[in-house]
Amino acid sequence: MILTPLTVPPPDGWGAEQPVRPSPLRPWQIRERCFNHRRRGVDPAEIRAFLHRVADELTIAQTALVAVQEENVRIRRALRAWQSAQSANHRYR
Repeated sequence: MILTPLTVPPPDGWGAEQPVRPSPLRPWQIRERCFNHRRRGVDPAEIRAFLHRVADELTIAQTALVAVQEENVRIRRALRAWQSAQSANHRYR
């Protein structure tokens, strides 16, 4: 089976279809995910343990991403302030 990305038609009805980006998974969605049981299926406890591990790692990654984004905003603001100060100093020479 070949999986293709989901698409929706363009808003105006013309042009190429736009890819649909599914909303990001949250750790709680991973922890609470349930699967159907099959006669020769896998161990449900093993699946649950794995999903908890993935959710924990996702939590760490999302926390790190937020910290990096906040640092990025701080650096941009500092750069803008520095550029403004440099521009003001250059004008008055």
